Amino acid sequence: MNPQLQLLHPYPFEKLASLKSGVTPAGDNPHIALSIGEPKHPTPHFIQEALLRHLHGLTLYPTTKGLAELRQTMADWACRRFAIPAGGIDGETQVLPVNGTREALFSFVQAVINPAERPVVIMPNPFYQIYEGAALLAGAEPYYLNTSAANGYLPDFDSVSETLWRRCQLLFICSPGNPTGAVISQAEHEKLMALAEKYDFVIASDECYTELYDDEAQPPQGLLQSAYAAGNTAFERCVIFQSLSKRSNAPGLRSGFVAGDASVLKGYFNYRTYHGCPMPVPTQHASIAAWSDEEHVRRNRQLYRDKFTAVIDILQSVCPIERPAASFYLWLKTPIADTDFARQLYAQQNVTVLPGSYLSRDSAGINPGANHVRIALVAPIEECVEAARRIKTFLQQSTA
Repeated sequence: MNPQLQLLHPYPFEKLASLKSGVTPAGDNPHIALSIGEPKHPTPHFIQEALLRHLHGLTLYPTTKGLAELRQTMADWACRRFAIPAGGIDGETQVLPVNGTREALFSFVQAVINPAERPVVIMPNPFYQIYEGAALLAGAEPYYLNTSAANGYLPDFDSVSETLWRRCQLLFICSPGNPTGAVISQAEHEKLMALAEKYDFVIASDECYTELYDDEAQPPQGLLQSAYAAGNTAFERCVIFQSLSKRSNAPGLRSGFVAGDASVLKGYFNYRTYHGCPMPVPTQHASIAAWSDEEHVRRNRQLYRDKFTAVIDILQSVCPIERPAASFYLWLKTPIADTDFARQLYAQQNVTVLPGSYLSRDSAGINPGANHVRIALVAPIEECVEAARRIKTFLQQSTA
């Protein structure tokens, strides 16, 4: 077996299951799960219908590159969304369809990393655990950049030494952030692009939450948007990962795309021809339909805004709470250890949230996720409101 497998940490939800093991919630309240970032809004019917209409495509082997129409649709959407002139992203050389960003984030690392050079993969902390696992299995050393309230929940890139930048082969950024919803600015993107050019590494921007934001007039900045605006019109060393899971409430469709630097994607395409994960043809047609429509996405954003408003209105009198700029998570500070908070909340109120320390690693003497819980507002608004009331009761009783 690959010895690197021994370096993998238990997944956060495996640790959460162990934390809850042996606990029987008091009372008869129905369980409310707010721990997993799995959208619960209905998948739009027109996406489902497009999938069904093209089931005859199951008789065909899909190609790794996917349909030209799909790649062009993805390129056109990214140009519209990120203020790039029409044709500024080439669907032939700068876009690859993928089976969801989880698969792509993992496989991309395997294609990019040269393990013979003592590589480092830099990532935010807390983080999506695929970043770490992919780095370890590629033979790289993960380096964690703490995000905290003191720096706006954004990584402090200035704290990275020149020695580490020289060893860096890949930098993961996540904007809007999971779990904080913090958004990286044009200026920060430009700083990172300058570092990538100086030290010759690739920036992998996980942007699966860009379409869930609070202010309709201020959508989050994307890396390719910043690159184009800064004159990097070829997106050198820049790659983004986009998904339909959150945007279109289609996590089971397993559909997304990778876009950016054509030379990087050429190598990644070569890897994927062996990796063997082309997108099924019916899924491609459903994806064309999804990327071609924005009305369902606007409605989706409003549903999340309504939930944030309702939940924050209930909780703000009993705990400090901030409305995030984007994503569907609340990153709530806890008055006790986050693991104790999650276990006791489940025991007393039958509500499941995720301890923040499970999303982080100890770095620079702290675990930046400690004393936080991640609350995913994915359930219907009635359940989110009921969960907020129970959390409020729990907080009032625990501080009485």
